This record gives sequence, structure tokens and C-alpha cells, in this order.
Amino acid sequence: MEDIKMRFFRRLFDPSGPNGSAKLDEAFKELESLQDKARECYAEKIKFSSDEFLEIMMIDGSFIIQLLREFSESEFNKVDDLSRWMLPTIRREMIMLENQIPLFVLTKLYEITNNGNTSLESLALKFLYPLLRSGSSKNFPQTVKADFELQHLLDILRSGVRPVIGGRDQRGSQTNMIHTATELVESGVKIKTHDTPKLLDIRFGNKLLKKLVKELTIPTLHISDHRGTVFRNMVAFEKCHKRCYPDVTTYMFFFNRLINSPKDVALLHQNGVLNHSLGCDEEVAEVINNIAKEIVPDSSESYLYKAVNEANEYVGSRYAKKRASMVRNYFTSWVVGVTTAGAVFALAFTVIQTICAVYQHKRKGKSLFTIFLETFGFVDSSNSAYDNDNNNNNILESKT
Repeated sequence: MEDIKMRFFRRLFDPSGPNGSAKLDEAFKELESLQDKARECYAEKIKFSSDEFLEIMMIDGSFIIQLLREFSESEFNKVDDLSRWMLPTIRREMIMLENQIPLFVLTKLYEITNNGNTSLESLALKFLYPLLRSGSSKNFPQTVKADFELQHLLDILRSGVRPVIGGRDQRGSQTNMIHTATELVESGVKIKTHDTPKLLDIRFGNKLLKKLVKELTIPTLHISDHRGTVFRNMVAFEKCHKRCYPDVTTYMFFFNRLINSPKDVALLHQNGVLNHSLGCDEEVAEVINNIAKEIVPDSSESYLYKAVNEANEYVGSRYAKKRASMVRNYFTSWVVGVTTAGAVFALAFTVIQTICAVYQHKRKGKSLFTIFLETFGFVDSSNSAYDNDNNNNNILESKT
């Protein structure tokens, strides 16, 4: 791998190209001036000497810059000196929290060697976003919403998937967690997905033109073993950074509560909210639940507090409780559902039949009591004693 890094370094600072040597000298001087600031970014003391640390920043930083540039220029197809199978591995290594290079180092190298108008953040999102959604290099977040100065590549990816959120006014205390997907659907909530690269953009509200129908919209989440690693590193970064809002942490706890069983996984998959490449629904539930076990949520600054509180308020309403009770008692399986539907259909058919009979017999001048007896088979309508009595009465009345 070190040989490959050197090739990318030479392509970035091409000695045979125009001003190649001058750019390299400028880069060394700039990084040397940033060395002390870069050392302070790491929790542990850097044991490398000044020259060794400077060389690591130069070689690794140049490799990253040139890789991002060549990947974008090749229309996301291939990069020289790298096999296709190497790209996913390199992506995963680049977002590991312990492997991060300060962004101001990468930015300085990019500014010295850049000849285009594309920002470093945009190139990084193009390259890294497939870690969260496979084959999505052409449909990635176009903007990065940061609450403070971006720290590194992992922070770029994290900030790229966050929705546009205001400051503390748009956050609040979330005392309770969301109900499970099964409980929400039983209560009448429609769960659906919406097409956006901002994975954290979750919304709850009324369905368009239907105030009684509630909708929970969630961008599609792709789950696999390595994507669990991506979220773990994002959560670890939020935990370590004091000024960082815990948005990914809130997001993972939201899904942890939304998914409590394989049934919840299957339901979300049917609605397009969840895609996975794992063996079964049980594994998906386990991956998400395990991520949440490793962290402690900060419910005081939840960006989802409005959506969660409104959803819980609806599920706790009288209408939602009655609906959920009916679903659990009468539609828990297809057998019970078919039986219930058959009974309802039979009742409706009987009511319609009775109404038609009343209308028909009323036209013949029969009493309601006679109609009732004939409808339910107590009296033969073709030879009814009650009809004879009525006829006799009619004859007497006509004579008088």
C-alpha cells in the first residue's frame, strides 16, 4: 500500500509538470507551519519526530487528495493502480476515527494543487457516500451543513447526511422513545420512505389532504456489517467532540427503538425504509440494537424531539388505542383476518337484504311485523296467515 501512496504522491506533485517542484516546496513549508496545530488534534501524544510526522501528513494527505480527484474525473468508474475490490476497503479505512487527518491539512494541500472549481467537501462526499448507500456516487448530498468548522473526512460524511437544522431552538428534550414500527402501524400511522440523500431527515405529520391519517417518513437506510462500522465511528466522534450535536446518536437510538423484533424489520423493509444484505431479519435487528448498546443518548438536544413527541401523542390518543386493539384482536394473522372480514361481509349482506325486503314488502302494503317474520323465515311468504287476515280486513273495510 505504501508503494501505491507514493505513486499518487508523485502524480499530485509531478516534478516534470509545470511548477511541480515549486508546489512541492510550498506544500512542505505550509505543512511545517501547521505541524503543531495538527499534533494537538490527536488525543494521544504523537511519538513521531518532526520530520517523520511531516512526511506522514504529506504522503497520506497527497494520496487522499489525488484519489478523490481521480475518482471524480473517472466518473466514479475506476482509478489507476487500484483494483475495484480495493476501493470499499480504502473507504472504510478513511472514515475510521483513529485514521483521520486534520481537514485543514488536506485543505491546504488541495488549495496548493487545485486547478478546478469543485470543493474538497464535494469530492469527499462523492467518494465516501457509497459507504452508506451502495452505487450512490452520482446521488450524494450536494451541501454540507456544519455547526462548526469541519474537522476531518468523517465529519464531512456525517455533516453531509444531516438535514438542515437550526441551532438550539430546533432541538429539545425527548423524554420518551418512539414506539416500535409494529405499534405505529397498528395505531394507524403510515410509514413510508422519501428520496433524499440526507439520511437523518425524518418527519412526522398529517398525510396530504387527510388530517386523520398520520405519516412517518424516513429516508431509506441500507444496513450491512461495514455500515454498522460507519455509524459507530460517527457516534464515537459525536461523543468525543464537546461542541458536536449528537444527531447521529439520536438517529441510531430512534432506529433502535423503532426496531425491536424481526417483525419490525420485515415491516420497514416492505415499506422501503430498510434495505439490508444480511442473512435474515434477526441479524438486522441485532446489528442496530448492538450499536445503541454501546452509547448513552443525550435526550436534551434531540433534533427529533418534535417528531417523536407528536408520534407518541397520537399513539396515546383514544382513536389510535382502539384501532390498535382491533388490529391485534382481529387481524393478527391472515386466518383471523379472513374470518373477521367474512363475518363483516355476512353482516353487511344481511343488512342489505333486510333493507331490500322492507322496501319490496312495503310496496305490497304489508306490516313491518309481517315483513320481519317473512325475512327471517318464520312465516311462508307465499301463504301467510297474516296476509289473509290483512286481506279479510281490507274486504270488510271496503264493504263498510
